Order: sequence, then structure tokens, then C-alpha cells
Amino acid sequence: MIRYILITLIINIIYPQLTAKFIAGDFNEPLYLKNYPGKPDTLLILEQEGIIQLIYNNKKSQIPFLDITDRVHEPWYPADEMGFLGLAFDPNFKNNGRFYVNYVNDNSETIISRFNTKGEIGDKNSEEILISLKQPYPNHNGGFLEFGPDGYLYISIGDGGSTGDPDNRAQNLSNLFGTILRIDVNTKEKYLIPKDNPFINSSNVKKEIWHYGFRNVWRFSFDKLNGDMYIGDVGQNNWEEINFIMANSKGGSNFGWSILEGNHCYPEDNNKCNSQNIVMPLFEYPNDANYLKTIVGITQSKMHGCSVTGGYVYRGSKKPELYGRYFFGDYCTGKVWSLKNNNGNIDIIDHTIELLEGMNKKQFYLSSFGEDENGELYIIDYTGDVYSVTK
Repeated sequence: MIRYILITLIINIIYPQLTAKFIAGDFNEPLYLKNYPGKPDTLLILEQEGIIQLIYNNKKSQIPFLDITDRVHEPWYPADEMGFLGLAFDPNFKNNGRFYVNYVNDNSETIISRFNTKGEIGDKNSEEILISLKQPYPNHNGGFLEFGPDGYLYISIGDGGSTGDPDNRAQNLSNLFGTILRIDVNTKEKYLIPKDNPFINSSNVKKEIWHYGFRNVWRFSFDKLNGDMYIGDVGQNNWEEINFIMANSKGGSNFGWSILEGNHCYPEDNNKCNSQNIVMPLFEYPNDANYLKTIVGITQSKMHGCSVTGGYVYRGSKKPELYGRYFFGDYCTGKVWSLKNNNGNIDIIDHTIELLEGMNKKQFYLSSFGEDENGELYIIDYTGDVYSVTK
């Protein structure tokens, strides 16, 4: 432990500290941030109850970009995993005005839908539902969606919830649970299955599936430089994990849940699990914080965490010393790390202390990272504040 602390101190001296610069606050359970396409001074903040707020030049607008609270499940308690969860803009947004959302509705259904803009504001009456999926339990809804470098829309779907994936959904390719999907929305139809999806010619398999074997992918991202994919998969009892797959992947990879939790057999006493043909995590850390203590606001600063929040590979220009490092963190403890994979040797930096000092806070709840068009990074405190961290 002493050796680890000394190494961390040395690294923090060598690398410039991050700075948490307050952008705007007083948001209601903010979960995500995106840059308005083509407008570098305009940010959008997704609120869990069903609203996308606008920030112009660091000032919150009185008019939201979108309000669909009339159809989104209203969060009932601090740890509610339902509600408005994801937002992605069409790569051709400047010409077609389309954007896509991921939310859970009042009937406990995951909805993936497409909207159009009217002027520069989202048209709430333009919704076209692409996918509707009944959730068997209220937790593990995944919730993210993003366009890949190939122009296809990628969507994370959780394992359906409860504890330990009781119906083995994440290993069952005949359903969409526990997966990342890949669909083609560049069509007049609702969507098409890309011809090179891995299970396009398989029977009794959902052909939308790109990868499978996930528990609850809350956030994933593509490296802006090379298209590599980083995936934060929330763990069960013991391990949180970051998964990695190269841009040249042909899809169809199995990431192990619920055979494995991280690099370890699940459950722990199942020491004969078969990890053959499973993609093992790039990095894991202990799930040693107490989720109930997090819900009631008890600080657990000495713990690692209990719910990984995936982030981004930094490709901005303001912090060249951190270029190429993947940033991620944990919701329960507010810890923020970055890593770099040096030929199999994982270099980790803990940025938590400097960020908390910049926020003038003792703790915060990391609901999401954000990235603007210039590759600069942001972090979101679920209690309502948004910060830039690399500008």
C-alpha cells in the first residue's frame, strides 16, 4: 500500500493536475452531456426525468431542447435506474435534423426512438419508436447509444435485472438482454440490420446483436482517433470492469457475464467455470463500496467503488500530457482514474483528489462523463452540477 501511494504521488507530480471548472448547476438528476453539433459553445444536459437542457456559453437556457416527461418513467428514488438514459445525434444531423434517445417509459419498456428538430429545438411530437423492449425488472437497463465510426448506431441493453442474471439472458442470443446492438438507421425504414453483423445468417438469434455477455453497460465510447471501443460494465458483488475491443472487430464477442464477473468465476464458488472464447476485461477494480450507504449520502472515500462509469479516451488539445489516456470513474465513490495500455502493461493515474479540490467538495456522484467536438472532457455530478475537466 505504501509503495502504491508513493507511486501515485510521483505520477501526480510528473503529470499536470486536472482542473474541475464549474460550468453550470441546478440540474435535476443529470445523466449525460453532449455538444450541440456544430455549436461548440452549446452543450446539452440530459436529465433523468425526461428533459434535455441547453447551456449557451456556460449559462442555462430557460427553454429546453426537448421535454418528454409525459412518456418517460419518473425516477422514484435516488438509485432508480429507469428514466431518460441516452442521447445520440445523427452523423448527418446538420442536414437531416435527426437525433436518437434511449429511455424507459411508464410501462417499464426500454424505448429506442428517433426525433426530428424544429428549428434548433427537438420536436417532441416527431417521435418514431424503433425498438420497444419490455424490462423484466426495474434495474439493469443499460441506457447508452452512440454512433460508431462506421455510421451505425450502437445501443447498450442490460441483462434485464434482478441479481445474478437469474434467467441467463446475457448468454442467450435469442433475446436482446445483456448486449450491445448495432443497427443501420440511415434508411426510410425504422432500421436495417447491417449485412456484416455477426449473427446475420444465424437462426433463432437476434440479428441486431453486435457483442454479448454484459451485465449492465452504462456507458461505452469509441476512441476518436482509431475507433477502438471502451466499455464500462457494472459489476455484481465483487468486481467492476472496463472492457476493450479493437476497431477492426467483426463483432460476435462474448464478454463473459454471467459465467464471469471481471476475471473471476461467478459465483465465486464456481471455480470450474469455462472462460474459453471469452474476451477478458482490460481492467478491473474491487466492488467494495456499499451501495446503500451511497444512496443515503455516506462518504466512502477509502473504497474503490460499486458502479463503474465508463468515459472517453482523451483526444483534446488542452492537456497534451494526457493525450490518449482513457478516463473512467465510479458513481458510488466519485473516484476518477485514467489508464493507458502500454503493450499489456496498464498505467493507472488516480485523479480524484485534484478534481474534488477543484470542485471544493468532499464527495460527488459521477453519473457520466461528457465529451465535446474538440475532444475536451466534462464530468457530471448527479446532484446537479456540470464541470469541464480538461479546459
